[in-house]
Amino acid sequence: MKTLTGSLFALSLGIAALAPAAQAAPNTLLVRALADPGRAAQRGTDARRHPAELVALADLKPGQRILDLIPGDGYWTRIFSRMVGPKGRVYAVWPQAYASEATGNVAQLRDIARAYDNVTVQVQPGAILTAPEPLDVVWTSDNYHDYNDKFMGKPGSLAFARSAYRILKPGGLFIVIDHSAAAGHGLADTETMHRIERAQVIREATTAGFRLVGESKALLNPADPLKIPVFDPKIRFHTSQFALKFQKPAR
Repeated sequence: MKTLTGSLFALSLGIAALAPAAQAAPNTLLVRALADPGRAAQRGTDARRHPAELVALADLKPGQRILDLIPGDGYWTRIFSRMVGPKGRVYAVWPQAYASEATGNVAQLRDIARAYDNVTVQVQPGAILTAPEPLDVVWTSDNYHDYNDKFMGKPGSLAFARSAYRILKPGGLFIVIDHSAAAGHGLADTETMHRIERAQVIREATTAGFRLVGESKALLNPADPLKIPVFDPKIRFHTSQFALKFQKPAR
């Protein structure tokens, strides 16, 4: 009996010792992605952009497919590329209306795609998202509000949320990061201040079929008055932002 009890105790210790390592594996993957030498020029913005906290929302694993919408200079794209690895795929996507305003960024991403073999750059003709295969994650950082604006043709952010839902696998994740508007403002500030109310995004994503399953408050800034444009020098690069994690229900 003592021998059996001792063996069970030793086994329990072994399981306990293994548990932290299993839990740490995704974090180790993220740490390695953040240490990518290709990010050297962008690492200086990590302190304000909080990549560790935000990328953790996406639960990325090797081999997954993620769409990085309107990826700018590829800040998130590089991180995603290293996390999903050679068997994964990162789709860096612009709608044509936005690409016409960001030709320099599109060229940057095409250069990145030459260095990161698992990155595919797409300029899509319409504002409604498409994908060549079912996706694990759709990621949008500071662009959800744009779908309500004139330069995008005003397709509406609800239509965007619905298109994200369609191209995700069952159980797939929709990560929405955007500049906060004041309570009660809904869509009123998207054109003039580039802001959208958090509650509005939740209503639209829920209408599209998603469930809100997580959130990061890493980008909240109580000093942001929420009633000035995001490009105002008093607040630029320090706006209060929400980061929401939605999930498409499993079958």
